[in-house]
Amino acid sequence: MWFSLLLFVLAALAEIGGGYLVWLWLREGRPWWVGLTGALVLVLYGVLPTLQPQSFDFARTYAAYGGLFIVFSLLWGRVVEGRVPDAPSLWGAALALAGAFVIAYWPRA
Repeated sequence: MWFSLLLFVLAALAEIGGGYLVWLWLREGRPWWVGLTGALVLVLYGVLPTLQPQSFDFARTYAAYGGLFIVFSLLWGRVVEGRVPDAPSLWGAALALAGAFVIAYWPRA
């Protein structure tokens, strides 16, 4: 389970970090290489979920990852951009994270 959680965290960092670099390039006029770096990091994001255990099919992997993505997006906004999430965002993130854990780790027959 710990390796699986690590993969989810790395995927979240790769998707949000890569997307942020592309955002900076297109929305804030950063150099082209910032966008290219973001695109390469996004490719890494595409690879990381494939390393999840064989018991995780595509739908289950990406559904569970979605909950973690919500939490990490808010954390990224807090740490990188200094934006404090409001109470509804925190409640929504907690619910999404609980749902992600149910999808990924609920015992199955």
